[in-house]
Amino acid sequence: MGHVVLVTGGARSGKSTRAEARVSALPGERVYIATARPDDAEMRERIARHAARRGAGWVTVEEPLDLVGALDRTDGRGPRLVDCLTLWLSNLIFAGRDWEPEAAALVAALARQQGPVVLVSNEVGMGIVPENALARAFRDAQGWLNQRVAGAADEVEFVVSGLPLKVK
Repeated sequence: MGHVVLVTGGARSGKSTRAEARVSALPGERVYIATARPDDAEMRERIARHAARRGAGWVTVEEPLDLVGALDRTDGRGPRLVDCLTLWLSNLIFAGRDWEPEAAALVAALARQQGPVVLVSNEVGMGIVPENALARAFRDAQGWLNQRVAGAADEVEFVVSGLPLKVK
């Protein structure tokens, strides 16, 4: 079985940079599985900044919904970086898909991967309780998704102010 690492933290904590460094330290073709949708100018700029920071030597697979398929298709090519589970979850919710069976399928897919996988996810439940029902439902779903992936991971790191803290 491949080694699975979850890197989590708050917004702008340095978790993507940390995950990129973890993948870059591994041998083989580096595969970046991007879940972001370039739907507006601001998101396109964010995506461009991430790509520029990574530099050459990465193969990018854009997959906003079928994360399990992307993992299965890229297994054996080298270490994979999934950035990020938070956007994947929001994509599922906005597409009207039931995230819970998708999360179960992701956990099952992680268990069968032969190559290493590093996943990035946001910790969104450490602040105030959101005032609207959709935001509360998203916060809860993200927390449950993170717990499931953390349970399946071999390692979990929490990044704070650019510094990783080993959790598992």
